[in-house]
Amino acid sequence: MGSSTPKTDKIAEKYDPKNVEGKWYQYWLDNKFFSSKPDDREPYTIVIPPPNVTGVLHMGHILNNTIQDVLIRKARMEGKNACWVPGTDHASIATEAKVVRMLREKGIKKSEIGRDKFMEYAWEWKEKYGGIILKQLQTLGASCDWDREAFTMDEKRSEQVLDIFIKLYEDKKIYRGLRMVNWDPVGKTTVSNEEVIHKEEDSTLYYINYRIAEGGGYVTIATTRPETLLGDTAVCVNPEDERYKHLIGKKAIVPLVNREVPIIGDKYVDTSFGTGCLKVTPAHDMNDYDLGKKHNLEVIDIFNEDATLNEAAQIHIGKDRFEVRKDIIEDLKKAGCFIAEIPYKNKVGTSERTGAVIEPRLSKQWFVAMKELCEPALENVLNKNIEFHPASFENMYKSWIDGIQDWCISRQLWWGHRIPAYYLPGNSEEEERFVVAKNLDEALEKAQAIDPGIQKEDLRQEEDVLDTWASSWLWPISVFEPDELDYYYPTTTLVTGFDIIFFWVMRMIIAGYYVKDEKPFKHVYFTGMVRDKMRRKMSKSLGNSPDVFKLMERYGTDGLRYGILSSAAAGNDIMFDTPVPPDNASDAVREAFFEDSKNLDSNICDNGRRFANKIFQSFRLINMWEVDDSLPNPNKVAIEWFEAIFNQELTVIEKSLSEFRISEALTKLYLLFWHNGFCSWYLEMIKPEFDQAVGKSKPIDGETYRFTVDYFERLLNALHPFMPFITEEIWQLIKERGEKDTVCLATYPTPGIQNPELVAQAEVAFEVIQGIRDIRNKKGLKKHEPLKLIVKTDAPELFNKFEQIIQKLAAISEIEFVNDKVAGAVGVVVKNHECFVPLEGKIDVEQERTKLEKELERHKRNLNASTNKLKNERFVNNAKPAVVESERKKLADAEAAIKVLEESLSSL
Repeated sequence: MGSSTPKTDKIAEKYDPKNVEGKWYQYWLDNKFFSSKPDDREPYTIVIPPPNVTGVLHMGHILNNTIQDVLIRKARMEGKNACWVPGTDHASIATEAKVVRMLREKGIKKSEIGRDKFMEYAWEWKEKYGGIILKQLQTLGASCDWDREAFTMDEKRSEQVLDIFIKLYEDKKIYRGLRMVNWDPVGKTTVSNEEVIHKEEDSTLYYINYRIAEGGGYVTIATTRPETLLGDTAVCVNPEDERYKHLIGKKAIVPLVNREVPIIGDKYVDTSFGTGCLKVTPAHDMNDYDLGKKHNLEVIDIFNEDATLNEAAQIHIGKDRFEVRKDIIEDLKKAGCFIAEIPYKNKVGTSERTGAVIEPRLSKQWFVAMKELCEPALENVLNKNIEFHPASFENMYKSWIDGIQDWCISRQLWWGHRIPAYYLPGNSEEEERFVVAKNLDEALEKAQAIDPGIQKEDLRQEEDVLDTWASSWLWPISVFEPDELDYYYPTTTLVTGFDIIFFWVMRMIIAGYYVKDEKPFKHVYFTGMVRDKMRRKMSKSLGNSPDVFKLMERYGTDGLRYGILSSAAAGNDIMFDTPVPPDNASDAVREAFFEDSKNLDSNICDNGRRFANKIFQSFRLINMWEVDDSLPNPNKVAIEWFEAIFNQELTVIEKSLSEFRISEALTKLYLLFWHNGFCSWYLEMIKPEFDQAVGKSKPIDGETYRFTVDYFERLLNALHPFMPFITEEIWQLIKERGEKDTVCLATYPTPGIQNPELVAQAEVAFEVIQGIRDIRNKKGLKKHEPLKLIVKTDAPELFNKFEQIIQKLAAISEIEFVNDKVAGAVGVVVKNHECFVPLEGKIDVEQERTKLEKELERHKRNLNASTNKLKNERFVNNAKPAVVESERKKLADAEAAIKVLEESLSSL
């Protein structure tokens, strides 16, 4: 059942978002204005980048989801069937870590309760905490179809994940093999290359002697990981290195474990690094692994899954790798093999999820063969079938696909989609027998085709789960029912951070062409990274990310949305710096904090709050007017001008939105509404005079009033996608509405006939008005003191057309046209129109002349100083370019000031 429109009994003096936002969002939900079902309209579809089920709303989410909301609300108002699908990602590693931590706090170990019981706890945790972020998105105003909420591990999504795994396997795109992988020893799982964050760290380069087995002597190697020497199976030198080429074919002895290993030659070795002599540990270095395969070296794995040493290490068994690093150095010193250590900076790979230092590890895992799958994914981006915004990200995308490696999709976790592979009895290291099937019954059928004697209890399902991205890469397909997929797919626009272009965007494109032979979306809008004013990425650890709910409380949700959107150019980082008071501040301290002007300088959210209040005050002004339909319309020029400027600016705004320049579009709308159009000029032009006799404004004519309300409504409609709450509030108040009317479904305005000539004429009139206002300010004249305007121009018709407006807004009593300059007057020149304001009797002319002459002399001195400097070749050639440019600017400023002052003096 829908609900009737919330009514406001009394118009407040100030706009208070707290009294507005909750009521309208609930009204939208109650009436299912965001719901979508297939019909004969053009669909406009967005699938939300599913936030982790563990997540809470932060500035990155604010940016990403506000942009999506702008696009979907505008499409809905354009009459399209707008469908924004919400949902969450099960986030295997992050969620399992939280559940393990929760159990640990209860004194329960994951290893002791088994998989089934652990999954019970995990689902219980998900039901309690998962999806909080979606509720928080409602606070932001997100207009998702909440009846379509999806979860990457719900029954429907899980079934599709298994189906695609089986299809890939049967198409020989999935295989199981022994490969070097990135191992997270804290999460105790593999992670993909993209989930490894490389950080530059202060490290140490250790120099160690390895004894030559025959003939005596030593070779010295340099390494940052001395603990791995326990797994060394070769020493490698460059065959062209004169220092070592004679050693190739001999053997070296690994210190401490006294293992004889071959000395091999390979051009891979960089002769300029360290000593030019390399220890080779095939089990614990990606490049060493490749060398090992090439030279058929033994592989010795010395680490357990938690990066403690195992029995293969022979010594320090059970100790952590970093503890062993210190102990090994002491051992080497005692053995006389340690030479030196020097500080060294190198990049260390860490797990994006746990922060643990990644350990390269040889492991049998499941892989997707990527090369062929990537071909249509690359072709259809380069040919613009899928458009990136900004397009510059195509190069990054191509570069990554060109170097694509097979995707390790298995993870050693319990929370996730369990791999649908079933091992048959009798497996050995040399031969693994398994079948891939959707469930145990299907697996048994396939297994009995191999061995009729196999029973259900003989089958053992793979323990590993799939990489989270192996479900979310199906997201644009999996969120729709089969009978509606062809209507909504491909989706229209994906909005995402550029940092997951490889994790997710590329994989969705691959899946789209593999599963549907069609792109998953037509446009990809890449947002930048939200950073603070020091250009640091916002994060909890740095403490530089504001509490978004405190921002919404202080500035209103529209204020926050305005702030983040006005800062966000596509693909560029966002410098977001909005001050907030301390968490423990009292109400008085909080108010004082926000009243302090230095805390509001460049405060983009406060700009949004003040803009919302300006809209509200504009409505209050219009709402107070008394309408008299018997009055003639004196505002035809004002009406004609505003219609022209509205159509002109809306055309520009539409172009910006079509090119995904959302920040630019919002800024244009802001200026049209406030500083360059509706509030600053139009309302001032038409505002009825105040009748002192009766103490209120005179009535306004009906034609002007109705035009004003109509165009106010159009402005609200255009602004609604950006600032939904204030626009709904005023839209409901400005006209009589039905019980289930909403601006959400109002018609988005389209540009009408343009009149650039009138807009240009109005700009001249406005400059004249501003010039006269400036003269008043500079000369200390009263704001409403009547002045005469004398104009020397070849186009008197322009001034005649705008005569009433100039007289009203500049407090001009009359306009006179002349052919010569006017003595005893101050002038302003606007596009070759010379305008003079006689000041006789208004100011002390002699005093004004003296003041202007002193000012003129000062600028002439500045002119001479700058001229002499710039004539000095030594100064021009030797000073910094910025200093020279600054001096040229001073010269230009002085010349301009002298011209104005001389004109002012000549007119006195």
